[in-house]
Amino acid sequence: MEIQTLKQIVEGVLLAASGPMNLNQINALFPDDEKPGHGMIKEALAALDADLEERAVQLVEVGSGYRIQIRASLMPVISQLWSEKPPRYSRAMLETLAIIAYRQPITRGDIEQIRGVAVSSNILRTLQERDWIKTVGHRDVPGRPELLGTTKVFLDYFNLRSLDQLPTLAEIKDIDNLEPELELTHPTRPEDATDATQSDAAAAPELDQAESEPEDREDMSHEETAPDEQEDDDTSESDRSTGDSEIEAEQEQESEAPPKRENEDGETDPTDRESHR
Repeated sequence: MEIQTLKQIVEGVLLAASGPMNLNQINALFPDDEKPGHGMIKEALAALDADLEERAVQLVEVGSGYRIQIRASLMPVISQLWSEKPPRYSRAMLETLAIIAYRQPITRGDIEQIRGVAVSSNILRTLQERDWIKTVGHRDVPGRPELLGTTKVFLDYFNLRSLDQLPTLAEIKDIDNLEPELELTHPTRPEDATDATQSDAAAAPELDQAESEPEDREDMSHEETAPDEQEDDDTSESDRSTGDSEIEAEQEQESEAPPKRENEDGETDPTDRESHR
């Protein structure tokens, strides 16, 4: 069978299938005497991947096999075709799923020890109903607790070929970024913090104005008392000048009066009295 013909058959199979198809499933579709084998199927898949390079769809290999899907870059526009919103998962569920994916196989008690809180039975039941986790065995301890692990459906949902494609723990900065489609609710909205910051900024000028008012009142009081003090100084200077002028006048009168002559008995000379008359 030619590669071109096999490529068309493989493309049709992947478009018609309800899920990913692996090499064994594709090879099983052909009659026994016309089975192409894994080698030729891989060549046909490579040729198909090259043809779809400039198309809106792409060939992707996931845990369950190969599938053709819409390119992720086009999903923001194409997703508007469906009114159903993507499901929301709680942080506790995502943390539980991440612990199982990185530490599998793991028991429920180990998950609770890592998280520090009890694991809700509803979380484990939801993950099992979605076929993201399953029981892979039992630990050989008293009580024989179940060992949990991820499934191929988990790999298909997150577009992973194997668990080796999971990001390392050092690369994970925020569990919210593990799946871009998941929308988580946060207890505190960023808008509340912004409003509080704006209110504090609006109250700051009022506080500054209130603090500056006492200083302004003190400056005004100084300015009002300054003229009174200046008048007191002028009054005191005028009083001092008046007193000085009176003292000088008395000294001049004493200098102009004639000297009194006294006799030997200490009495005033009569001639002086006559002269005064």
